[in-house]
Amino acid sequence: MIAYKLMRQRKDGTLGPLFINRRLRVPIGEWMEAEDHPTKGYAHRPGWHCTFTPWAPHLKQKNGQFAPDRIWAVVKVDDYDIYDRPLSQGGSWILARQLKVLSTFSAYLF
Repeated sequence: MIAYKLMRQRKDGTLGPLFINRRLRVPIGEWMEAEDHPTKGYAHRPGWHCTFTPWAPHLKQKNGQFAPDRIWAVVKVDDYDIYDRPLSQGGSWILARQLKVLSTFSAYLF
């Protein structure tokens, strides 16, 4: 299934997670298995957190814009569960065990 994932784009152009396991480098075009990294202060929800649409209002800065290093990735996911969240958190999330980044686009488009 095709989904969307908000990611961090480093100054060197590589992609990585926003919060959990921030040092991980996520390549474009390669399947990756989700890892489980319980982190203090975060709910334990293992898997790649993705959305059905490129919309995550709870991750915007106070001025209503995304941080400049955030970018949307169009991803293909496999072996996933759907996790219902409130609309204020973008609605349903996809928690995938496998993910492949297909392409990216600027979060400033939204």
